[in-house]
Amino acid sequence: MIVAAGVACPMQAHMAFADEAEACKAVRLSDLGWTDIALTNTTAELILGALGYEPSQTLLALNITFDSLRSGDIDVFLGNWRPVQDIDYKPYFDDGSVIPVATNLTGAKYTLAVPRYVHDAGLKSFDDLQRFADRLDHKIYGIEPGSNKPLLDMVEKKAHGLDGTWEVVESSEAAMLAQVQRAVETNAWIVFLGWQPHPMNVTMDMAYLAGGDAEFGPDFGGATVRTIVRKGYPEQCPNVTKLFNNLVFDIDYENAGMNMIMTDGLEAGDAAIKMLKANPQKLDAWLKDVQTLDGKPGLAAVKAELDIQ
Repeated sequence: MIVAAGVACPMQAHMAFADEAEACKAVRLSDLGWTDIALTNTTAELILGALGYEPSQTLLALNITFDSLRSGDIDVFLGNWRPVQDIDYKPYFDDGSVIPVATNLTGAKYTLAVPRYVHDAGLKSFDDLQRFADRLDHKIYGIEPGSNKPLLDMVEKKAHGLDGTWEVVESSEAAMLAQVQRAVETNAWIVFLGWQPHPMNVTMDMAYLAGGDAEFGPDFGGATVRTIVRKGYPEQCPNVTKLFNNLVFDIDYENAGMNMIMTDGLEAGDAAIKMLKANPQKLDAWLKDVQTLDGKPGLAAVKAELDIQ
């Protein structure tokens, strides 16, 4: 068969697609152990699996996530909270190790918080921390190592008038929230890292501290969340990248899904599929111009595989 210059024959096109499909079949996502990422990652996993891909999640600390994106060991991360991570991990963006592909959430926040009774008693700002150091046992409760850098830097620099006696307690989201719950049960004083979306905003009477602009940005740590991928991924795997470009959530959706996991005790997969079935219209936008692994229309395939009407 003779093929005109510049025109790919069907066999060549199929071989090129097959090569790309094989290289992109495994989609490796980072999981930080955060409930919001458990929901969004698992939602992505369900959709990717229905499209014929083989997604997987690996539990990593935040700093290891960025290192793994740089080394090519992880493909996708849905938890790039801005502006905090853009400051802390600026070199990775500057050298092109990570590529933003979408803002997947707006209206988020991320800063220090206290139970309402502590706020009402006078701890309303970062600048009030030192005044109540003894009542707080000189401790600030954070989450997993790698995610508390603004707090560690704040304590090291003795910002906001802090003396040298403060400790940032690093553990995990679940362990931190358990500590907060124990404190609330006895009206003990505690200051911790809080954020939205998260069921803590619904299940707990809490307040965010003012004055943390230098550490977390203005508007009580007002934030957006981006999806980032490793260098070269958009060119190598354009179909998967298109899905992640489309995969945009909202505060109400994430709060509802996370509440199913944390309050109702559902597994992340069960919560994700329940949210998808309750909001089938989201798939129309998420799967626009997205195909299955073997090149068929993605929306119909996903709805059929997941039994979504």
